[in-house]
Amino acid sequence: MKKIAVLCSGGDSPGMNACIRSVFRACTNNSIELYGIKNGFQGMIEDDIRSLNTNDISHIIERGGTILGSSRSKDFVTEDGRKVAQKNLEKHEIEGLICIGGDGTFRGAQQFSSEHSTKVIGIPGTIDNDMFGTDFTIGYDTALNTIVTAVDKIRDTASSHQRLFIVEVMGRDVGFLALRSGIAVGAEAILIPETPNYLDGFLDRLSNRRKTKTSGIIICAEGDESGGALEVQKFVNKHFPHFDTRVSILGHMQRGGSPSALDRVLSSHLGYAAVEALINNKDRLMMGWVNGKLQETPLEKAVKHHQKINKELLSLAENLSV
Repeated sequence: MKKIAVLCSGGDSPGMNACIRSVFRACTNNSIELYGIKNGFQGMIEDDIRSLNTNDISHIIERGGTILGSSRSKDFVTEDGRKVAQKNLEKHEIEGLICIGGDGTFRGAQQFSSEHSTKVIGIPGTIDNDMFGTDFTIGYDTALNTIVTAVDKIRDTASSHQRLFIVEVMGRDVGFLALRSGIAVGAEAILIPETPNYLDGFLDRLSNRRKTKTSGIIICAEGDESGGALEVQKFVNKHFPHFDTRVSILGHMQRGGSPSALDRVLSSHLGYAAVEALINNKDRLMMGWVNGKLQETPLEKAVKHHQKINKELLSLAENLSV
């Protein structure tokens, strides 16, 4: 294999640049030319593809986001769009493709590889940490630390004004960020999509709240059945009008920032492993990290199975709360 391309797709996550850098180094060490595709699959269709050099990847390991840009391509969903993408890869004589992203990225990559000759390897880059076949996804640890830092600051105000803050974090379909960050900040309650019947228990907890507690933090995943932090606030105000409640929605600040050491090391491992997989003629695999070791998972299995919530962490969160 003489030429490989790399792209980022879907939501950006801290550590993607570190991964691109690792892919470049692995290619260089194996005399392979690396091409960067701008703006994900859409860039592949628009032929926004160029060879990367040392200057492109210099000093990017510490940068958040992605130097290649990212997007969600409607054109790539169509068979005609994927045909155009393949023709552009063939024009540049690219034989292998590395896709950094989440569930949607891998679905597109799997479909593309099944239709065309280009071999594809996936690397899990999403702050949600919801991919099967890896303990951690690129960006998850950084997002956790961002949330913890923000909530620690919010608690100062909550304590000063005797307020109950409801903090909404990302997690449309899964509550990994909410659960771990909630435990880390000592939240009084953690509301996640995996526990849809929590409202009754939540009501009991607030009713039995210690009389000495005049402030508190509730962590709420944006995708939980309550409808998010604003709906939770309405619920609390209805049943506990004496509470002084405030809402803080952290939003996209969770995606940004310089990647943590854990994310940089993880990205470096997975990026290098992806290139080696292509060199060894492997196809339609996701590179993951399980129990401190590299693990390869078929893309089909990675996209069909989400990581399950840790029941021990759920139990811990319940026991440590109000």
